[in-house]
Amino acid sequence: MLNAVMVVDDEASIRDAVEQWLGLSGFAVQCFARAQACLEQLPRNFPGVILSDVRMPGMSGLELLEQVRALDPDLPLILLTGHGDVPMAVEAMRDGAYDFLEKPFSPETLLASLRRALDKRALVLENRSLHTQADHRARLDARLLGVSQSMQTLRRQVLDLAALPVNVLIRGETGSGKELIARCLHDFGPRADKPFVALNCAAIPEHLFEAELFGHESGAFTGAQGKRIGKLEYADGGTLFLDEIESMPLAQQVKLLRVLQEHKLERLGANQSISVDLRIITATKPDLLDEARAGRFRQDLAYRLNIAELRLPPLRERREDIPLLYEHFLHAAAQRLGRNAAPSSGAQLSRLLSHDWPGNVRELANVAERQVLGLQAPAEDEPQPNQSLAARQEAFEAQCLRAALTRHHGDIKAVLAELQLPRRTFNEKMQRHGLTREMFLGP
Repeated sequence: MLNAVMVVDDEASIRDAVEQWLGLSGFAVQCFARAQACLEQLPRNFPGVILSDVRMPGMSGLELLEQVRALDPDLPLILLTGHGDVPMAVEAMRDGAYDFLEKPFSPETLLASLRRALDKRALVLENRSLHTQADHRARLDARLLGVSQSMQTLRRQVLDLAALPVNVLIRGETGSGKELIARCLHDFGPRADKPFVALNCAAIPEHLFEAELFGHESGAFTGAQGKRIGKLEYADGGTLFLDEIESMPLAQQVKLLRVLQEHKLERLGANQSISVDLRIITATKPDLLDEARAGRFRQDLAYRLNIAELRLPPLRERREDIPLLYEHFLHAAAQRLGRNAAPSSGAQLSRLLSHDWPGNVRELANVAERQVLGLQAPAEDEPQPNQSLAARQEAFEAQCLRAALTRHHGDIKAVLAELQLPRRTFNEKMQRHGLTREMFLGP
């Protein structure tokens, strides 16, 4: 329930009386002697009502109304008027004021008007929230593609966590899209208009890591020419994404932990602390607690970073998303390269669905780009345009068998379980397609 009220009046006695009445009735009250001060502290999507006198030094109540409506036309503003200001107040209501109260007014009259205005404000903010959520869901669906249950769950988790001021650890294999998830957490949260700074911890030489993360003053070390802002400071107000966090040197882990605890940092070569307000999103392939137990990562930092964890499923665990992703990458590559993208054939899709994708989404995007460039080698089971349906079915069946046998390194029992085939039917199909178990035995 909304209960916030900003009161603007240059008379201290009026402010004190209204604050007392409203406070006893359970309202959260802020009082201002000047309209400009109220305007400067007015938050975006203020969950309440403004109560303002009309005649004040500096900015008048009518001018405040104009400024407020420019910022938020749906924010209720109630005017407090003297007897001679009533015609002016009526005109102000035509210009968007919610109501006016003629002085002197009773507490009951004030409370009734405020409660009506707050009810209206609650409906406005609820509708805005619903529209924002629907817009975010639509935009996120277009960025995190997939129809699988795991991707639907992941999108819900991203939207939930994006709005929360907590550090997030993203777990996923190489190429699974960890930076994309981090970017979505930033873009759909309250820090979206602030910097998003990404740093791959594995790509920075250890002797340069501290300067890269914390920055340095001129002359802090040999070669430090001029002042340099580090990634932590540059991300102030926004989000710092640290990929492959398990590669961060232990010495820097201690200093990062201190920044998380104190929200302050010092550049190399400086004695003055700098306050920073940022969200840390990290990504890793191994389990950080396993790394901590092995002595390669600080356990206290692991707990600080892993307030919330998101797991990205590898592509092989969401094969139903492959056709959609592949078509997306095909069209994106064709547009970027200025070429036409031929539609995928059934045999192509069967090969894509049967592959294990150790490089995950990144590997799939690479295959799509090679396809657009004409660099993909044709498969032996690719059907010809003049082939019959029966021939196409045979080619697809052979490809499915080859893929399963390859995945399981010739383990017939595992293949039978995956393809849900009786042994006799499987033997017949192997013979018909000229396949033997020995062709797929691992080294």
